[in-house]
Amino acid sequence: MKPLVLAIVAGLALGAGAASAQVPLDPSSHAPIAGILTWTPQQQASGYRDIEHIFKTHTVRRGKTVHPLPVAARQIDPTFRYQGKTWTVDDYMAAFRVSGLLVLKDGKIVLEKYGLGRKPTDRWTSFSVAKSLTSTLVGAAIQDGKIKSINDPITAYVPDLKGSAYEGVTVRQMLMMSSGVKWNEDYTDPKSDVAMAGNTVTEPGVNPMVSYLRKLPRANPPGAKFNYNTGETDLVGVLVSKATGKTLAQYASEKIWQPYGMGRDAVWMTDPGGQERGGCCLSMTLRDYGRLGLFIAGDGMAGGKRITPPGYIADATRREIDNGEPAPGGYGYFWWIFDNGGYSGLGIFGQSVTLFPAEHLIIVQNAAWPRAVGRDLGAARAAMWEGVRAAAK
Repeated sequence: MKPLVLAIVAGLALGAGAASAQVPLDPSSHAPIAGILTWTPQQQASGYRDIEHIFKTHTVRRGKTVHPLPVAARQIDPTFRYQGKTWTVDDYMAAFRVSGLLVLKDGKIVLEKYGLGRKPTDRWTSFSVAKSLTSTLVGAAIQDGKIKSINDPITAYVPDLKGSAYEGVTVRQMLMMSSGVKWNEDYTDPKSDVAMAGNTVTEPGVNPMVSYLRKLPRANPPGAKFNYNTGETDLVGVLVSKATGKTLAQYASEKIWQPYGMGRDAVWMTDPGGQERGGCCLSMTLRDYGRLGLFIAGDGMAGGKRITPPGYIADATRREIDNGEPAPGGYGYFWWIFDNGGYSGLGIFGQSVTLFPAEHLIIVQNAAWPRAVGRDLGAARAAMWEGVRAAAK
């Protein structure tokens, strides 16, 4: 992968969303680990796979059948060069605290490994990989006629935003993170929007993220500039729920988990208003992350039926807007687009579902990185991707 593309993979804000928007089940007993962004390595290794016993979640129910993931006759054992030395997959997983690595080639498992005490039946939180699923549910709602057009104004579905800076912003512009509304996603600033937004119910009857966002000013014309904004991805989740009349968990179950044949129920973290976080924290097994990648690679078909409109997945996973980085690439509909033919759903602390469509290759990683993001962390993962690609040819 080209060095400048590493900056895209490594350096962008890929956050969990409003830092306090998760809701502990027992604020007293779980007070030491309530701040998910500041967990210790030990808390990460246990908490990332046990979210539903720490925070409030809704269950995404699986169906009666399971989509098979056969093990290929030829397994791969990649090596790759990084920082002047040759790495094995085991070296990489140990050094970068990887809890699960899954590679699918032509729909078959060619590599599957676990770490940090994780078992194949254990779920692991997605952080911002959930955004990519949320954009897929927008496509499902369009296919169902619940959202009439991706170019509709968001206020047509979330009327609480009328009269705010979101007037005139379309659903598509939201998915491209180009609303033009001012937002600060600095995780190190306790006064930033990402730290302050959506953590309490301030207006009864109004979703807490909607309540916060509708008070923000405009910075740019709609569609003019990419600005990473996790609050708005939660807002898109609100949009899907309002358009369909269902919770995100119910809709994801109906549209993907049951018809595609996920192997285990997923759980989705909720905000203080009881709404699933459209921008964060859907937990599923490693193999179900792989099945999600296959669903996307299959153009949104499940159980022989079309879940998203023809062409929607192709639009979502191609460059729709320049994301401001110096390298070629860009951003689709909550997907990161790279100039090497791949695209990813990315989340902080090392979560990723990466597809190389021309190679029929899907690489899933779950991890507990020591930092949310970092050029070194992203560069190591990108080097691993290249090693996997070479080994899978």
